[in-house]
Amino acid sequence: MQITFIGGGNMAQALIGGLVSDGTPASALRVVEPSEGQRAVLRDRFGVDSGEDSRALAPGSEVVVLAVKPQQMREACVALAPVLSGQLVVSIAAGIRAADIARWLGGHRRIVRCMPNTPALIGAGITGLYAMPGVSPGDREIAEDLLGAVGQTLWVQEEPMLDAVTAISGSGPAYVFHFMEAMHDAALGMGFDDEQARMLTLATFSGAARLAADSPEPASVLRERVTSKGGTTAAALAVMAERAVGRHIADALAAARARSVELGDELGRD
Repeated sequence: MQITFIGGGNMAQALIGGLVSDGTPASALRVVEPSEGQRAVLRDRFGVDSGEDSRALAPGSEVVVLAVKPQQMREACVALAPVLSGQLVVSIAAGIRAADIARWLGGHRRIVRCMPNTPALIGAGITGLYAMPGVSPGDREIAEDLLGAVGQTLWVQEEPMLDAVTAISGSGPAYVFHFMEAMHDAALGMGFDDEQARMLTLATFSGAARLAADSPEPASVLRERVTSKGGTTAAALAVMAERAVGRHIADALAAARARSVELGDELGRD
């Protein structure tokens, strides 16, 4: 199967790397990328064919992956539309709705829209996927295999749910990093040096995430098991409860989802 990527940035490179690691030959992958420097990186790192014109590389491909920045999507689709001949189009651009992509592609409807997150760069991502009506089960499998090369996948039945995916997992790594910053700074304030604070913070997050992933029990149960009545953990959690940390987190995610909806409106304008 021939796959053409429109855009050769970080996420495209993550997908290409994942596909190659899974056994896809480099000869089956092409990249349309305007930057000569970036094309050289793609050729040297993966051995893939690359060029700057979608009209030369996209024809003959079974799958076209739209991996450009959201602000560049309309221009990329308009350039691609004349050479499309029924290929499956997979978009990994944040915020751009499938109907707008379809319109810019001249009515093309064989589209799957995806929302990956940055841990995909190390093969540990999770991607939400939505297929336009009429996309075949075979196409869904192709899209799932493609995004599965960089982590887990989750299908949603309604496209607006991708705004929620964006709020939870798309933006989610930043929330985790923010909490990590706070823990790191608190550790410094308690007398640890920078290396020690980093070690304690990273090991705590990675260990807790692994424990949760390996356990069939919900996070609430795991939390209760760490919390002894009148103990140190209870003291910390009492402060968080008093200051409504959980509610504020929910409010923050709601704000992220609302902004995702707004960006979809803004970016979809002609």
